[in-house]
Amino acid sequence: MRKAIIAATSAILVAAIASFAAGGGAKMKVTSSAFQEGGNIPSKFTCDGANTSPPLQISDVPSEAKSLVLIVDDPDAPSGLFTHWVVWNLSAQATTIAEGSTPKGVQGTNDFGKSGYGGPCPPSGAHRYYFRVFALDRELDLHSGAKRSQLDAAMKGHVIAQGELMGRYSRKK
Repeated sequence: MRKAIIAATSAILVAAIASFAAGGGAKMKVTSSAFQEGGNIPSKFTCDGANTSPPLQISDVPSEAKSLVLIVDDPDAPSGLFTHWVVWNLSAQATTIAEGSTPKGVQGTNDFGKSGYGGPCPPSGAHRYYFRVFALDRELDLHSGAKRSQLDAAMKGHVIAQGELMGRYSRKK
């Protein structure tokens, strides 16, 4: 059952991203002073370190954006897409998320079953971690603690721009 839900969620996300890309929406830029695009995520931001969130910078947010959504996930998890962090209704003027901070917005439940950031902790091999930011044309009417599938459904049809930063991590054993 869990695999079916994960597969359905992955399909919804891929479809949302594909429809967004086909629509020619705006691109935002997501960067971090902690690691470069495609680079290694330092262990302090993982389960092997302090498990604190890395600093993020967001730019090129469209002026018509009403809110932002942050999703951090791992598509390489053995059970399929694994969500590490979901936050929505961030201010559209938010340009930075400080290291270790909880951004002002609504926190959802990650796939660890908790609210807030859960850092990379791959069981084996190197995994990719995507820090995605979506600009929406509205705020979402979604309760705190909602799961990723509920967030994906609420975002549908409201994404006007997106950006992402991908980092890699493999555990030292």
